[in-house]
Amino acid sequence: MNHHTMRTFLIPAVIGVLAACNTPEPPPAPPSTIPMVQEETLEARQERGRYLVEIMGCNDCHSPKLMGPNGPYPDPERLLSGHPAAQALPAVPKAALTDWALFAMGNTAAVGPWGISYAGNISSDATGIGSWSEEQFANAMRKGWWKGLEGSRPLLPPMPWPNFARMPDADISAIYAYLMSTKPVENVVPAPVPPDQL
Repeated sequence: MNHHTMRTFLIPAVIGVLAACNTPEPPPAPPSTIPMVQEETLEARQERGRYLVEIMGCNDCHSPKLMGPNGPYPDPERLLSGHPAAQALPAVPKAALTDWALFAMGNTAAVGPWGISYAGNISSDATGIGSWSEEQFANAMRKGWWKGLEGSRPLLPPMPWPNFARMPDADISAIYAYLMSTKPVENVVPAPVPPDQL
């Protein structure tokens, strides 16, 4: 091996050894157990739930409306209480139902090929979801069961429960916590009307 070839192999080897000597120590290994994250407070869950209820538009259908200068808005005294029990609906134009689904003026009732459906009371009152377990609420939101009871009738349009079917447990829990903290509004929502009774 000539002197030039030897230099070609030795210089990179020496640089590699020097570089290895100057490499900082690797960071220490993580602990074998990771400390638990502090559990979210009830107030934080409720606030997250309030945010979700607002951005998901729950008041659009579940709150009776008042008319203001810019159109209808949710009645702050009856938030999330569903279709008012005493509010009668006008006659349904049956001929339109072959091509249309219609909403009542307050947006708390809808009619279509499924018949008439009324937005439920989701306030914390016993006539709403006040007596529901969190599991019932999750079943209603994810599986579309009335009152979250397995084998009960399906929730009717326009309730978009299929959109919520893959919602994370934490979001379902937050919405439930918020709804259970709302002002209880007594209101027994009418039963749906099947299409053959329109």
